[in-house]
Amino acid sequence: MERNGQRTEGGGGTGTAARLPSPGIPDTRGPWHYLWWLIAAQPRRVLTGAFWGSTWMVGMMVPPYLLARAVDDGLRAGDRGALVLWAGALAAMGAVNALTALMRHRTMTLVRLDAALRTLRVVARHAAHLGAALPRRVSSGELTTLQSADVGRIAQMLTCTGPGVGAVIAYAGVAVFLFTVSPLLAAVVALGVPLLSVTIGPMLGRLRGRQNDYRRHEGELTTLAGDIVAGLRVLRGLGGQDRFAARYRERSADLLRQGHRVGTTLSWVEAVTATLSVLFVASVTWISARLVLAGDITVGDMVAVHGYVAVLVLPVFFLVEGAGDLTHGHVCLVRVVRLLGHAPAFTHGGTDPGPDGPAELVDPVSGVRIRPGEVTALVSPDPADAIEVVDRLGRYTGSDATWGGVPLRDIDLDRIRERVLVADNDAHLFAGTLREAVAVHGGRDDAEITEALRVAGALDVVTALRDGLDSTVEAQGRDLSGGQRQRVRLARAVLADPEVLFLIEPTSSVDARTEADIADRLYRARRGRTTVVVGTSPLLLDGADRVVLLDEGRVAATGTHRSLSVGHPGYRSLVLRGSDQDEEVST
Repeated sequence: MERNGQRTEGGGGTGTAARLPSPGIPDTRGPWHYLWWLIAAQPRRVLTGAFWGSTWMVGMMVPPYLLARAVDDGLRAGDRGALVLWAGALAAMGAVNALTALMRHRTMTLVRLDAALRTLRVVARHAAHLGAALPRRVSSGELTTLQSADVGRIAQMLTCTGPGVGAVIAYAGVAVFLFTVSPLLAAVVALGVPLLSVTIGPMLGRLRGRQNDYRRHEGELTTLAGDIVAGLRVLRGLGGQDRFAARYRERSADLLRQGHRVGTTLSWVEAVTATLSVLFVASVTWISARLVLAGDITVGDMVAVHGYVAVLVLPVFFLVEGAGDLTHGHVCLVRVVRLLGHAPAFTHGGTDPGPDGPAELVDPVSGVRIRPGEVTALVSPDPADAIEVVDRLGRYTGSDATWGGVPLRDIDLDRIRERVLVADNDAHLFAGTLREAVAVHGGRDDAEITEALRVAGALDVVTALRDGLDSTVEAQGRDLSGGQRQRVRLARAVLADPEVLFLIEPTSSVDARTEADIADRLYRARRGRTTVVVGTSPLLLDGADRVVLLDEGRVAATGTHRSLSVGHPGYRSLVLRGSDQDEEVST
């Protein structure tokens, strides 16, 4: 993906994503604000989930009451009709509970999926908005972890809006009912869950801290793995694969140890929760049995109380699980909010459409002037200095650079991206066919694509692949050699045919003969169009209309390759690597 901010996988924009409504503007003031935004974004569905969750949970509390009536009014009273009536009601209530459970699960699944999709879309939208600034702010490993794991945990947090709400209502309802049976039992139930929360609260805080550390190291390890895979060919050529593999194993072992610490804390939380829940149920059962022996409640009441306490395990479980989901998800919310909080290097700003036609680009910081319709080469002892000039002239960093006398910051950014393309060797190659990798927007016939590949010296890539232009290319061109990837990227930039094209080291991975052929065809293809080439290869520089030599980021000399080779020792030393090639230059 060239850095003009427009090159995307495929074209069209007529797929499913184009028909989806906007995900909205997220509230990024904090993790809990973002969670509330996910809830408020689907109020009808969340309220429906809360209704079914509450109905299901309260419905679970009815069978103990019906069972108590069957015992007292049917069995103990010897009334067969009452027994059949209450047993039938119990069976009917079971069917109703099954139906409400189904509706609850269906609705809550939709709630979670909406939250997951909404988060993915706002993250993807913001990543696209950051553009070239994204890799400088967020590592690829962190972004991968966020999309693959964090989104699911955030979605799981919304379970608290359904069964979580129902658990609170059911818990409060049982406490009120038990108060009519026995104030002592009501007090035990009312105080049991708060005591449980106070006990495990500090443990959940410790768990959150360890999960934060684990997530951070997980993202770093994922980034390292991606770097190793992407550079595997180079590493093997240099014999460095063993060193990087050892480094990965060391980091992986450290992550495993951190995972064990997280697991240890989590196991203690679950063990304490389970133990306290059992003690809670046992306490209520023991008290109710004592009350029966004392004659304060009936046997039916005891059966009902035991049933309530047994069923209370369910809302208690959801409350504890909800607390765990909120703890796990908080870590993920922090990561999402942090990503969404990153701002581009500059704002879109101006509304000026820019010059009507080809115009001069000027960078006051370096003194570089790019004349329209010419091939200009930037040469620098430090390649970073030349790239900074390109970033300013391509408006990837804020500056006082002008285009046709108009400050770039005052020109509409979309217009700049339409007319100016910066192509470097890190530009993304999307998975798909070779045809799609070169013509990312479609709308180009095979003749045009083939011509762009010819200009870039990449026709051998077509012939080397089994199905030609229809051959599948992996993401980032992992199944291509370094030189093939570079030439495919160059072909894509040539086919785009922008008004202004910046090429950073476009032939650094090819041999001298191929480089000479590419330079000749490239300059012919770009004749009359503004082209800027960054590099120090004499074969590229010799065909440029003008060469600009930079020294510490500022213009030190300007001229043709031949004039500078003869008249500027510093240029000759940098480009020709010594004076023993002077004779070759003069011939």
